[in-house]
Amino acid sequence: MKKKLTIILSIILLIIAITIIIIIRQRSLAKVEIVLNDNLEVEFNEKRKISSFIKKINGKIISDKNVNTLKLGDNSIKFSYINDNNIKVSYSFNYKVVDKTPPVIWLNSRYSIPVGSTDDLTNSIMCGDNYDSNPKCYIEGDYNINEPGEYNLVYKAIDSSNNTSTVNFTLNVYEKSKTRTGNKTKTSFSNIVEEHKTSKTKIGIDVSKWQKDIDFQKIKDAGVEFVIIRIGGTRGIGGEHFIDEKFQKNIEEAKKYNIPVGLYFYSYANSKKQGIKDAKWIIKQIKDYDIDLPIAYDWEDWPNFNNYNVSFYELTEIANAFMNELKKAGYDSMLYSSKNYLENIWLETKYKTWLAHYTEKTNYTKDYYLWQLCENGEIDGIDENVDIDIMYLK
Repeated sequence: MKKKLTIILSIILLIIAITIIIIIRQRSLAKVEIVLNDNLEVEFNEKRKISSFIKKINGKIISDKNVNTLKLGDNSIKFSYINDNNIKVSYSFNYKVVDKTPPVIWLNSRYSIPVGSTDDLTNSIMCGDNYDSNPKCYIEGDYNINEPGEYNLVYKAIDSSNNTSTVNFTLNVYEKSKTRTGNKTKTSFSNIVEEHKTSKTKIGIDVSKWQKDIDFQKIKDAGVEFVIIRIGGTRGIGGEHFIDEKFQKNIEEAKKYNIPVGLYFYSYANSKKQGIKDAKWIIKQIKDYDIDLPIAYDWEDWPNFNNYNVSFYELTEIANAFMNELKKAGYDSMLYSSKNYLENIWLETKYKTWLAHYTEKTNYTKDYYLWQLCENGEIDGIDENVDIDIMYLK
């Protein structure tokens, strides 16, 4: 009996010894050899993957996902990878999110206002930031809005990360009697067709109540291949929704003549909640219509931007909330804006872009689905000026 117990004990000790050897062996095989970059800083909202922080690694990362770059300061990331010995190991490291992007001051070297203007000059000049929803903006220098003349001033903006922008400008205070005449030239729709129509483009227009009564038979005969119709908007920040007074007639006539239809919504949204509310309102209005083309988010209240107290990131997220809600309901969507705002204000989205750039040849370098190339178009069937657009097919 004693001999039997000794044998059992020996077997147990042998198993323990083998287990210890296996553990030691596994630990030696589960080697972690990672060399991080010397600089572990990343800019706010910058798209960076885990691998972009690593200089050297003894294996392959299982899921090389994007890191969170929306929280300023110290952050940490934990990930797993398969090392050279085919062992799954874990690793974590810290990185720092910083904001080194200075605020944007939307101002040229010259700015004009009429004598006696009651607008707050500092606030009427657009001042915003990619991260800070309320950067400090102020004007240095003396001026008198009740005295015509030219004043040399400095506009400064400082964000919460102490990034600073400065613009030297001349304030021109002019007599109200000085009026300017607009450009009365027109752009012929037929000329645009002749110049831009190919097998990979379609030529169309966008319309609202401002085009009054449209003869859709005539515009179709003139070569219109699609139309983007304003469905409506809101009456200012937090205002009630309204339907464009020509929307129903325009969409029904477009459908009657088999002209593909897209929509645009003029927004004053100042929160993601409002952006979603706007999208849901649209969905309710169009339940009886087939929408062939994307529905555009059109936000243009730039003169009052400072009053919104949103960053460029937050403004873009409002647009994304609007477009995401439409996507959930099965509609395609796009962001409408002019070239300068697309380049300097709006951040990247996953949706199509409708570019507004009134020029013969745009130098906008990013991808765009539609190009609104003029606002003074003329076409048989519409008595007023009309925007002309080019759609680019893949």
